[in-house]
Amino acid sequence: MTEIFENQISVWQALKGSSEPVVLYGMGDGADKVLAAFEKYGITASGVMASDGFVRGQQFHGFTVKRLSDFEKEYGDFTIALCFASQLPEVMATIKSAASRHRLLVPSVPAFGDVLFDDDFISAHLADMEAAYALLADEQSRAVYKNVLRFYHTGDISLLDAITTPKDEAFDDILKLGRAEAYADLGAYNGDTVDEFLHYTRGEYREIIALEPNAKNFKKLQAHCEGMPRVRLLKLGAWSENTTLTFNNKAGRNSAVADSGVETPVAALDELLNDGATYIKADVEGADREALLGMRRTLNAYKPKLNFAAYHRFEDIFGLALLIHELNPDYKIYLRHHPYIPAWDTNLYCV
Repeated sequence: MTEIFENQISVWQALKGSSEPVVLYGMGDGADKVLAAFEKYGITASGVMASDGFVRGQQFHGFTVKRLSDFEKEYGDFTIALCFASQLPEVMATIKSAASRHRLLVPSVPAFGDVLFDDDFISAHLADMEAAYALLADEQSRAVYKNVLRFYHTGDISLLDAITTPKDEAFDDILKLGRAEAYADLGAYNGDTVDEFLHYTRGEYREIIALEPNAKNFKKLQAHCEGMPRVRLLKLGAWSENTTLTFNNKAGRNSAVADSGVETPVAALDELLNDGATYIKADVEGADREALLGMRRTLNAYKPKLNFAAYHRFEDIFGLALLIHELNPDYKIYLRHHPYIPAWDTNLYCV
């Protein structure tokens, strides 16, 4: 796997060595993490920009937030450090437009946790990267794997274009869901992935069990699924055992285990299933490894089809594949990246 990273400059080296001012694009948690990483690596930020509709003269870490056009007048040319994620076509088009006019890089900070993707990370995990690569079931999976790792290393969003495929391909060609599936939805949010499941099964199923730990999201999930037969909704997070943990209680999909927040019950899926499962989707905001450990009996006894997010932490792309293989070596493991900037919505599909 060393050839993946050969003759490339890491995103941190590129930003530190930039002869142009470095401007952050975006505010919020992502930009907070990027600025913390800048301090670690000795990188200087020269400003913060946002999309035109979000600029209202606000301050962020002592910078007045400006538009792209403002920085073009001020600096002429500059390097953009992208600090947020989106799957909205219009937002991705705006990002690509900015990248066509200026050098745009994505600093390698994780969605969850604080482990950065840098040369030390590569050295520490190279053997696991190689072992996971050997498990991948087809050429597309191997191409996705290589380009996502290159993207993490270089921050070059053009690497994602060649490996982006629609979800239909994964569901139609890999998962091939039938009309008698027993579906476990871990991180069900407001019911959108229940809808996704119903779309691919044409509304037919054996049963659905859906877990969502966030109270506000759970109410939306209940309202969304009201009246649906054979559906069990549980206000729980997915974990390796039944216990209580602290969640940050953030809105949207970002509710996750944290140092402070709301005490929230979590459970092992093995303890919740009555008659196993035939399909499990997990998008559990950084608790993916623990969720897998909590379904080891199910993976062995029933070998359900799996749809697991593989992007919350940098080690997920190889670590989760290795764990799935360890829990049941009969799985064929596929990797796909769907439309998203940066490399979010990169998922393991296992059958």
